[in-house]
Amino acid sequence: MERRYDLVIIGAGPAGMSAAIYGSRAGLQVAMLEMGAPGGKLVKTNEISNWPGTIETNGAKLASDMFEHSTAFGAEYLYGNVIKVEDAGDYKKVICDDGEVYEAKAVIVATGTQERMMKIPGEAENIGRGVSYCAVCDGAFFRNQEVCVIGGGNSALEEANYLTQFASRVNIIIRRDVFRADSIVQKAIRENPKIHVIPKHIPIAVIDDGNRVVGLKVRNVDTGIETTIETHGIFPYIGLDPATSFLADLPVLNERGYMVVDENCETKVKGIYGAGDVIEKQLRQVVTATNDGAIAAQHAFHVIKGL
Repeated sequence: MERRYDLVIIGAGPAGMSAAIYGSRAGLQVAMLEMGAPGGKLVKTNEISNWPGTIETNGAKLASDMFEHSTAFGAEYLYGNVIKVEDAGDYKKVICDDGEVYEAKAVIVATGTQERMMKIPGEAENIGRGVSYCAVCDGAFFRNQEVCVIGGGNSALEEANYLTQFASRVNIIIRRDVFRADSIVQKAIRENPKIHVIPKHIPIAVIDDGNRVVGLKVRNVDTGIETTIETHGIFPYIGLDPATSFLADLPVLNERGYMVVDENCETKVKGIYGAGDVIEKQLRQVVTATNDGAIAAQHAFHVIKGL
């Protein structure tokens, strides 16, 4: 049986939870679908220091507070792994892999992004055996061990710094000889004696002993010389891809898979919105995600109520 709502929100990160607050406070019947824990990448972030009004907080704590707020005005929180969204005119259909179908007058997609894999030999088979995409989740497993972080952006450097409270040594491997991260993050890296930077190298293979990771083979981008770094943990932070495969049949994505929206966060398919990291934009932060969720929900409310 199909379940009907005014508004269905796909994803319970900052954008989705903000949309749930604004939609439910406006009196809409709201369902928020999530296939994992509420909070999105917040729950994988150790420290948040750019949330206005709070100098520093833990990501999981902020996620918990947001979730409590998001359901305070009647929005339903439901488990669902969405595999397709269909445009049926006045109603949109949201189809989950368990056969559950939700109908709504408007749909807000707030599914965020997924960590990009290195796509090198040994990576996929060693996920959970030394290869991890979440330092906050798995860092404690590498106490007094040597680990590698791949990448030179904010996420890579922040997670490398976090890992030093567990690991004996953290190697940061970057393709170039300069970082892309903010200067304050770079300063923290330079001042941390546990961190060792390996510039102008790329990972080419994950080495294991049949049970777990024991090394990472890298190549110098200038000389082509290959070497192996002994390590028990590998944390790639080389970019993100939008989680939008379930929208492939709708004309709402650009060539990179991000949703294209207007100033109301609405796509060219009326009644389907995008919010947060999943949309094409320049800055992907918690504050911009909550902004998108609020705008999308408020516009959806006005359209649904004919205002």
